[in-house]
Amino acid sequence: QVQLVESGGDLVQPGGSLRLSCTASGNIFSIYLMGWHRQVPGKQREWVASWTRDGSTTCADSVKGRFTISRDNAKNTVYLQMNTLKPEDTALYYCTAVLQTSSLGDKNVYWGQGTQVTVSS
Repeated sequence: QVQLVESGGDLVQPGGSLRLSCTASGNIFSIYLMGWHRQVPGKQREWVASWTRDGSTTCADSVKGRFTISRDNAKNTVYLQMNTLKPEDTALYYCTAVLQTSSLGDKNVYWGQGTQVTVSS
């Protein structure tokens, strides 16, 4: 089994910063992508940022210049550094990973349970 466990969500004032963490554990052979999505109740889940195995990173235009995604390969952990937070960044942030559990297995998508980020004064 594979687990993605997020942490770091909190209540923060506008202009503040938070760092989210997500660690993948379990029966993992190879990870191809790790990233973050977010969702506000009543709205569709929105992609935020991704890291891929070749080391490249991308972020949505709405967070570019404020959010940075990075990964610690040794720990199978991905981070989302969020700076200059705005009230519209308030959402449940989900970690996602595309990985194989064996050399012959399919690449499957896994999701964490989410961590709440609230930006409010």
